[in-house]
Amino acid sequence: MPARHLCTARDETPLQRADRNFSELLQELRVTQTGVQILFAFLLSLAFTPRFPSLDTVQRGTYVVTLLLAVLAAALFTAPAALHRALFRQGAKPLVVRVSSRLAGVGMGVLVLALGGAVLLVVDVTAGRAAGVGAGAGTLLMCGALWGVLPRLVRRAGRSSRPVRRGSVRLSRGAVRTAGPDRGRRARCR
Repeated sequence: MPARHLCTARDETPLQRADRNFSELLQELRVTQTGVQILFAFLLSLAFTPRFPSLDTVQRGTYVVTLLLAVLAAALFTAPAALHRALFRQGAKPLVVRVSSRLAGVGMGVLVLALGGAVLLVVDVTAGRAAGVGAGAGTLLMCGALWGVLPRLVRRAGRSSRPVRRGSVRLSRGAVRTAGPDRGRRARCR
């Protein structure tokens, strides 16, 4: 599709859409990066507390794995900025948006594991192993429901309540066929 072709949903070119999508992605990453940084700082400080030497092998293993997951999440969430910087003015914005979106998605999965590990560790130390495992599993389930299931339910509800645009026919997720001069063309709009 040529760059000059307008997307029927927002009257923007594919390059304008890529710019908007990248800006929206960066806003999402700013929120998650703050949480990851706080989690990482908390985990780093734990190793220097007086109680740390008394942790058992499972607790120490949980700590190390959780710390490494937090580092990986931070790396995944900052990778889009590095990718953009490396490919700046190379005409690769749509590709940068696609790759960055995937990095953010993987980062969210890693963050879920890091949050679950942190909760497991803290509750294990304070209330016992069974409570820690339960709280860690509960954290994974809650994040999975809020970050995975809820968006699907909202998307499904949005599809059923969305009015059909006059002059266009819905084909598939985000694709429309215009009834005007570009009739028969498919435009991906997000």
